[in-house]
Amino acid sequence: MPDRLMLLDTASLYFRAFYGVPDSIRRADGTPVNAVRGLLDMIARLTTDYGATHLVACWDDDWRPQWRVDLIPTYKSHRVAEVVAGSPDVEVVPDALEVQIPMIRRVLDLAGIAVVGAADHEADDVVGTYASHADLPVDVVTGDRDLFQVVDDSRQVRVIYTARGMSNLEVITDAGVVGKYRVLPEQYADYATLRGDASDGLPGVAGIGDKTAASLLLEHGTLDALLAAAADAGGGMSASVRAKLAAAADYLTVAPTVVKIVRDLELPTLEEAGAQLHPVSGEARAELERLAAEWNLGGSVRRLLEALDLRQ
Repeated sequence: MPDRLMLLDTASLYFRAFYGVPDSIRRADGTPVNAVRGLLDMIARLTTDYGATHLVACWDDDWRPQWRVDLIPTYKSHRVAEVVAGSPDVEVVPDALEVQIPMIRRVLDLAGIAVVGAADHEADDVVGTYASHADLPVDVVTGDRDLFQVVDDSRQVRVIYTARGMSNLEVITDAGVVGKYRVLPEQYADYATLRGDASDGLPGVAGIGDKTAASLLLEHGTLDALLAAAADAGGGMSASVRAKLAAAADYLTVAPTVVKIVRDLELPTLEEAGAQLHPVSGEARAELERLAAEWNLGGSVRRLLEALDLRQ
């Protein structure tokens, strides 16, 4: 099959697996394994259905980087369980999911699936860097619309959007972003800056919602061009919009840096990361099969192994 890279927004997927699979599924000692099972089934299905030959599970080494918080203190603040000086803050994660994350890492490692994170950066930034520099077609799997900004038909980068569940996946291309928001993918970060995003603690510009943000970008192209027009008293912009932008001047100075995904991290190459999928054999396969029984992973490990066996 032709080479194709799949980039997983891993936390987005294991949260979805946790809430989508009953947590009554546990191993003998009572530890829940629903997120492990669900994630493995997702990977088996996604890699098979979309023909991935390379896969990177992109990881949140820092889910709330301090440099983003320094610019916008409310950034993801509602999801902080504990502030930790000098280290990433502790995110609100259900105990029943938290205990499964080391198991997820263990199974991914045994399956030979590359896991890549970057210090002081989110998984989105890892996705953005690989998607922006890969020399093969890319599928980004996420339930986070922030990653729509990496969609690029010209480079064959698309998003497999999971927000409506695994039975209702959407393949998002340039036309998909335009259809949803009336902006191009390259305008999406400016659009999100203007309208804000409560789920990330981004206030946006008061009085500018989805429709107004899209209309302003349709007319002016970029946030920089919009602000330049607002500064020109004779430019024909309404006094109301000009006043709203002026009131949000401090926010608009810093927000684009927070909202835009980093695309230039120093990451291992796909080859260095071991991103090419391959069958699992030998001791690793035996250990996976042993853990499948010990951890009550049902057919999830078998389905993953079968999907990887197709990569001969």
